[in-house]
Amino acid sequence: MTYNLTDKKIWVAGHNGMVGAAIVRRLQEEGCEVLITPRDELDLTRQADVEDWVAKNKPDAVFLAAAKVGGIHANNTYPAEFLYENLAIEANIIHAAYINKVEKLVFLGSSCIYPKHAPQPMKEEDLLTGPLEQTNEWYAVAKIAGIKLCQAYRKQYGCDFVSVMPTNLYGPGDNYHPENSHVPAALIRRFHEAKEARDSEVVIWGTGAPLREFMHVDDMADACVFVMKNYSDDEFLNVGTGEEISIQDFANTVAQMVGYTGKVKNDLSKPDGTMRKLIDSSKLRGLGWMPSYTLTDGLAMTYEHFCEHGGRNYDATEKKRA
Repeated sequence: MTYNLTDKKIWVAGHNGMVGAAIVRRLQEEGCEVLITPRDELDLTRQADVEDWVAKNKPDAVFLAAAKVGGIHANNTYPAEFLYENLAIEANIIHAAYINKVEKLVFLGSSCIYPKHAPQPMKEEDLLTGPLEQTNEWYAVAKIAGIKLCQAYRKQYGCDFVSVMPTNLYGPGDNYHPENSHVPAALIRRFHEAKEARDSEVVIWGTGAPLREFMHVDDMADACVFVMKNYSDDEFLNVGTGEEISIQDFANTVAQMVGYTGKVKNDLSKPDGTMRKLIDSSKLRGLGWMPSYTLTDGLAMTYEHFCEHGGRNYDATEKKRA
């Protein structure tokens, strides 16, 4: 059965983040009322506050996109924050949705939930079949707990809570922090600043050999809405493009798009992380969803947005330079 979003009250938890903002944009096509709440008005790590907010605003459905996110450096530096905050956020929202009889909830996880040496491409049934990648295990453990919470509330209480696992995302509103950002945002900023400063070289972490899959955030938002409307099951769904590229080739692609003509140098003292991460999205494809953006077009649009607006954790001085 299709879940009709027309005239529904939909809470996008984490609307200021890259994915949450994209979901808000996508919901403009659905004829629904979008509920958002600023971070300074609702601390999602405080259970009582979350329950009070949900009871007062009475959303019909929830997209749980709120999370503390970051790259390898951030995960290694702030393990307690990544584990505690993500556990608290998802537990509070999922439980509040249950006790307030929210009709449907979509929880957003991460492809880092899969074992470090999982078969490629990674299928949904590969979850918990081996040890995690140590560089982001804190975040991964929290996201696995979120999946299991949705499954547990469905099993015990009959809640229509489902989960989706996105591949690596990029797009408007990404975090361009020089140390705590993910690969696409980090490279866009690094190559842009190198071009502006006319630097002779840009350093990237590791060998450049790892293979990654990258998807535009607006495709992820579209997939989330599709799942909300068309899917109800215990099993979570992978969301990806099915295409992969080496970090080295990706860096060269970003450099070319930005217009940087210097040298790309590898810092072999830095970790590579998991050597290959490609998710199998065939189950979602089988339901009728397909991504729309090519990597080239998506990156070009992202860089244009970066030059015009900057991104989160990109201060006013740097925006002016951009």
